Amino acid sequence: MPKNTVQFQKGPSLHEFIEKYGSEEQCQQALYRLRWPTGYICPECGNTTGCELKSRKIYQCHKCHHQSSLIAGTIFHGTKLPLKKWFLAIYLLTQRKKSTSALQLSREIGVNYNTAWKLKHKLMQVIMERQSQKKLAGRIEMDDACIGGEKPGKRGRGSRNKIPFVAAVETTQDGRPMKIQLRRFRGFQSAEIARYARSSLCAGSTVFSDGLYCFRAVTDAGCDHMPIVTGGGRKYTQLSTFKWLNTMPGNIKNALQGTFHAIRKKHVPCYLAKFEYRFNRRFNLPAMIERLLCVALRTPPMPYPLLRMAEVYG
Repeated sequence: MPKNTVQFQKGPSLHEFIEKYGSEEQCQQALYRLRWPTGYICPECGNTTGCELKSRKIYQCHKCHHQSSLIAGTIFHGTKLPLKKWFLAIYLLTQRKKSTSALQLSREIGVNYNTAWKLKHKLMQVIMERQSQKKLAGRIEMDDACIGGEKPGKRGRGSRNKIPFVAAVETTQDGRPMKIQLRRFRGFQSAEIARYARSSLCAGSTVFSDGLYCFRAVTDAGCDHMPIVTGGGRKYTQLSTFKWLNTMPGNIKNALQGTFHAIRKKHVPCYLAKFEYRFNRRFNLPAMIERLLCVALRTPPMPYPLLRMAEVYG
């Protein structure tokens, strides 16, 4: 793809979005089309005939008489919030290049802070579960990175003040980035890297990393390992092999630090997944809204207590 084509592609404007999803009826029709593209299917018995009870806004199966709403069993389950506010939140979270705080989201969609926080974290949970199913393949650059402010105490990888994560970039053979993965870890040990590689890397991939010993564990997943001992410092940042690994963590940190005062460690995997999700689908911004809606319809309900517990590690 020519230079800057992705960056300057025409995404849906706010006016175009409101014209398409500006009413509750339009949002319901969109969800119906995405959930049942070939027509109603009973979630209980799989029967394909049913009717809509408009007075109660539910669907009833003609065979087993099971009744369910359009949003039953999805991330929208039991919501009292109008669907058009959910859709607007999805638009803002997917189409903006920078992060959006829950406070800013509450102002823009017209809800209180707690509602905006729950809505945002439910959508980020959808994104994180979706990203956890994806794998990188082919030529992969991998490096260690950390999130965290400057505090007294030990510095570097072993600092308790920093949140470690692995950044991996799938590139073309000429080094152009295609997909990224950002995974929170307990620490940079061989067992953690092996666990990550088995779940997130395809066998037969070639992994380029620096000389950090734990990265050798990618071979447990059937990957080839190509360590490049650099010694760190300016020499490392100038290597073309790690060009995108030097760029991505900086972009992530700027996006997070420029928007949020602080992020709890247990929520870091969700924030990393959001950045990952948007980057990996940057080639087609207009399609990102419906793609996220499709995944949201397949994601089970996420009660508030589970949101607060979160996932400490990706």
